[in-house]
Amino acid sequence: MTPEEFRQYGHAVVDWIADYRARVQTLPVMAKTAPGEVKAQLPKSPPESPESFDAILADLDRIVVPGLSLWQHPLFFGYFPANSSLASVLGDYVSTGLGVLGLAWQSSPALTEVEEVATDWLRQMVSLSAAWSGVIQDTASTSTLVALLTARERTTGYCLARGGLQAEARPLVVYVSAHSHSSVDKAALLAGFGRENIRHVAHDAAYAMRPDALDAAIQADAAAGKAPCAVVATTGTTTTTAIDPLAAIAAVAQRHGVWMHVDAAMAGSAMILPECRSMWEGIEGADSIVFNPHKWLGAAFDCSTYFVRDPEHLVRVMSTNPSYLQSSADGQVKNYRDWGLPLGRRFRALKLWFLIREQGVSGLQARLRRDLDNARWLAEQVRAAQDWRVLAPVPLQTICLRHEPAGLSGEALDRHTQAWVERLNRSGLTYLTPAVLDGRWMVRVSIGAEATERTHVERLWAAMQAEVLKDARP
Repeated sequence: MTPEEFRQYGHAVVDWIADYRARVQTLPVMAKTAPGEVKAQLPKSPPESPESFDAILADLDRIVVPGLSLWQHPLFFGYFPANSSLASVLGDYVSTGLGVLGLAWQSSPALTEVEEVATDWLRQMVSLSAAWSGVIQDTASTSTLVALLTARERTTGYCLARGGLQAEARPLVVYVSAHSHSSVDKAALLAGFGRENIRHVAHDAAYAMRPDALDAAIQADAAAGKAPCAVVATTGTTTTTAIDPLAAIAAVAQRHGVWMHVDAAMAGSAMILPECRSMWEGIEGADSIVFNPHKWLGAAFDCSTYFVRDPEHLVRVMSTNPSYLQSSADGQVKNYRDWGLPLGRRFRALKLWFLIREQGVSGLQARLRRDLDNARWLAEQVRAAQDWRVLAPVPLQTICLRHEPAGLSGEALDRHTQAWVERLNRSGLTYLTPAVLDGRWMVRVSIGAEATERTHVERLWAAMQAEVLKDARP
């Protein structure tokens, strides 16, 4: 493809994306595709001859879009908001178009320094102190793995330089809540702790970790000859957006010399609002934090920001310094290859930089406040309605709810819940996420798509009320 052909087709792609965003609310929210249906429409062998770009674009409409659940739809209330603001999309497009790699500062100086600036802007926006340094990873799963690897090395005095975990006399233990994201357990396993050394700490009635239970678990393990290593606290758990008490957890962690990592993957974006920062009171007592601007804030996926208080420790664990990447500038600059798992890195900072500049802090704050207000409105409607119940506190933009008609309980209630939410999703009108809470099925409504306004939330509430009545009809 020549630069002139790229110009022509690039305009066509931008037009296609703009048209898609303009018409997305007219499309079914959830894909109605059967397993294997998309593959069946694609050739089994690659084309021998070049195809026209028009044919490729046509297949986006014919094959790809019908096989997608549409996260940018204003009636998408599943999982978490993944706004992918168009300003950020353009930043991602430029990054891909530039085609540069961050192997070292020298390989693309602007890639590193724009990332330094963008992550520091974000640090200031969420009111973290200047003690924190940030880096962009791909996802919170990777960031949590990096956190547990660095925690492991601090606890063992850098066992990686000796015999690794196999040479350690005492098993290392990680402490998490039962409501932590599944990636936390996965990271602990990949970091070599072993399933037997993952402690699930008890939670309170609001599904938040109990600091007293954490303290007791650490003391018991230490007495049993194990080495307490790290605790992962959560601001905004996946199922209910519960808020762990960070200040009290930090006090326990510091008392026992345990690394404290805070998973604020979705809820961290809310910390750009001064009125939400009480939710992570005590955050300055943590050792590392992750939150994802690609959740709710508006950055295009993937853009996960990982902040540490001691970058020298992180670099010591993650450092790699082959001769072909060394330069005379190394002592004066950051080499982000030493801040995570991959050697090469994309110019992810552009999509965050574009977003913050195009929206401004005030624009981002206004959108998040709109979403919080819409969540409070829906929670009030559910609480006031007969046979409906809000099942957990609503500190952010997620409502956990259930329709509980008289005479239904246990497995019969589960079947009712799964049936009405499945019908609603299959209708194409909206997308909700069923999940288990306290052993029973319920429905999560996660509000925050960029296009979602009050009218869409009202439409959702009306549709839910109408849908549950279908089970009562003969």
